[in-house]
Amino acid sequence: MKIIALEEHMFPRDILHAEGLSFSPRARAKLPDLDEVGDARLRIMDAAGIDVQVLSALGWIVQELEPARSVAISCALNDRLADAVAAHPDRFRAFASLPMTDPARAADELTRCVKERGFVGAMIHGQTNGVFLDDPSVRPVLTTAARLGVPIYLHPAPPPPALRQIYYSGLEPAAAECLSTSGWGWHSETGMHVLRMVVAGVFEELPDLTIIVGHMGEGLPFHIDRIEDMLGPVVRGHALTVAETLRRNVALTTSGYVSDAPLRCAIETFGVDRLMFSVDHPFADSARATAHLRSAPVSDEDRQKIAHRNAEALLGL
Repeated sequence: MKIIALEEHMFPRDILHAEGLSFSPRARAKLPDLDEVGDARLRIMDAAGIDVQVLSALGWIVQELEPARSVAISCALNDRLADAVAAHPDRFRAFASLPMTDPARAADELTRCVKERGFVGAMIHGQTNGVFLDDPSVRPVLTTAARLGVPIYLHPAPPPPALRQIYYSGLEPAAAECLSTSGWGWHSETGMHVLRMVVAGVFEELPDLTIIVGHMGEGLPFHIDRIEDMLGPVVRGHALTVAETLRRNVALTTSGYVSDAPLRCAIETFGVDRLMFSVDHPFADSARATAHLRSAPVSDEDRQKIAHRNAEALLGL
């Protein structure tokens, strides 16, 4: 069975150090794996049975920088991603890193990456200095993605300082860091981010735009009926209901999730055609992820869709 993994991260160590950037302790511990896009990564993929990784820079530390610096580093990251794909064209594809503090340049960079370097979309990490993707200032990026026919993968990011202080202060530091990010906080924020886009009418304006969210839908599948019941009546003037819009414009990946209940929930609420496989390398185990894919309680036809067919269709692979 062919397997394509969509949320697979990298970040060149030399760019990190040269630019004086830093990650959280959890990401710093994974820097050797993030830096590696050659034989060692391919061995992990081979051992797990993964045919293709769609690479993405772990770029929230670049996305919020002042515009000129963010543009320069984003371009350097994308050139490095393109080099990795060129070195192993049968094994890697890439999502572009975008300098979201300069939306016009971000749209230009997305166009360059797709048209000139063969990228299959972009990855944006949450809000940018408090600006969400429904804000009119970033509409050039979304319009460009829709025009190019490529998706935007909306990945979580750590909360802004004000939110961190309100929600996560007064706790033991390591627990607060986890609670604010992978332990809960950034999943709920990403789900809310998508709902902001629905409520603001982004998908009414851009019905062909696809947003990908990982982690089995960032809570949206579990809550979709409640969202429809509560939010639906107050969102007026749209061609589709909130739930209908989510099912049309949002695709999900399995990244980081290796249990049956959330998988069944995602399939039952969004449909198997909207679900794709991911690992979340190097923060999750590739072999464990593919083992769950192979044993999951789905039909062989649906397993093939999740493993590669849906990704091939959406990304044009």
